[in-house]
Amino acid sequence: MHATATATPPVQTSGARALSAAIEQFDAAADHLSLEPGLRAILRVPKRELTVRFPVRLDDGSVQVFQGYRVQHNVARGPAKGGLRFHPDTDINDVRALAMWMTWKCALVGVPFGGAKGGVTCDPSSMSVTELEALTRRFATELEPFIGPDSDIPAPDVGTSAQTMAWIVDTVSMHRGYSIPGIVTGKPIAIGGSVGRADATGQGALYTIEDAAGRIGLDLRGARVAVQGFGNVGEATARLLYDAGARVIAITDVNGGATNPEGLDVPFLRRHLEEHGTVAGAPGTSRISNDELFALDLDILVLAALEGQITAANAGTVRARIIAEAANGPVNPDADPILHDRGIFVVPDILCNAGGVIVSYFEWAQNRAAIAWTLDEINERMRHQILRAAGDLWDRAAADGISQRLAAHVIAVERVAEATRLRGLYP
Repeated sequence: MHATATATPPVQTSGARALSAAIEQFDAAADHLSLEPGLRAILRVPKRELTVRFPVRLDDGSVQVFQGYRVQHNVARGPAKGGLRFHPDTDINDVRALAMWMTWKCALVGVPFGGAKGGVTCDPSSMSVTELEALTRRFATELEPFIGPDSDIPAPDVGTSAQTMAWIVDTVSMHRGYSIPGIVTGKPIAIGGSVGRADATGQGALYTIEDAAGRIGLDLRGARVAVQGFGNVGEATARLLYDAGARVIAITDVNGGATNPEGLDVPFLRRHLEEHGTVAGAPGTSRISNDELFALDLDILVLAALEGQITAANAGTVRARIIAEAANGPVNPDADPILHDRGIFVVPDILCNAGGVIVSYFEWAQNRAAIAWTLDEINERMRHQILRAAGDLWDRAAADGISQRLAAHVIAVERVAEATRLRGLYP
């Protein structure tokens, strides 16, 4: 008798897991709203997808072909809006998930955009500035027919920056023969960027954390905080919480982590990261892993890294009173019921990290009107807009007896569905 070979199930990529999570969240909201089948079918899938492959000449003279993506999930409420990500794990499913989350984020916080996302599968940390510029300009050329101030407005994301956006502005402007600063947001201020944009996502996270702390009677001054991820968003959130008087006791980055129960000097850790490439090993600190960070006795856990960090496997170890999702999709749907049953207050990603898209909207509006607002004006307008959305979310959660996550998606899906119904079907 011969043994029967058993097929090994395919390993699900991080992008596939993110897309599965995004669709599961949408389905839960659609079920709660009893959304009609036709609308459910429209909103469940992207409107447009672009996959491109393009060559780039590297510094050593060799040529490498890169793969890039742009997905426009929905444009019923306005032009598509979403970042460009340069990361080794970027794939079409990752971009689909992120584009869908952008649709709901814009709708929840009242920004008149639809959702999009894009990226290139690459490792920017292994590339020179010259190579990154060549890659960005060639990718921008591939995207040019699909992006513009009235159609689809990219922005920075993981692995990209204001400089990346400047290269895109210049590339498309050179092709068109005139300057188009509004084609992207998150640009340097010198070429039409907005003050406050660099810290906008962290600033918005701070406002939503302050709001959540107030709702559970937690004094932010002295509150024990840990931050996973110390990139643009994590660093800004940690710094702003530190300035607000919170005690940041642990931070991890892609290469390690640092902890001190008495509190970390966040500005010093930023300088240490710039000099050494990691916060790990900083004087006066002990090393810590992500798993250890998640299990700390905390008031606030800020998740500012990538998707799928808290799952059913580790949700039971989390001891924070508040989880603030400064990243996109850091908590898997299978972990949500566990966190909810344990009384952990989750500030959902499409609210918590919406400061970035709100200020991107402000930048776009300033470009359109050829005006410039002050930092105080930016922050006050953003604070008003994000806290109004927070109030809507908590009111809906209480009225419907549902979790914060479901309430956020119910509001967002409801608003996009209304816009779709009003516009009707063409032809």
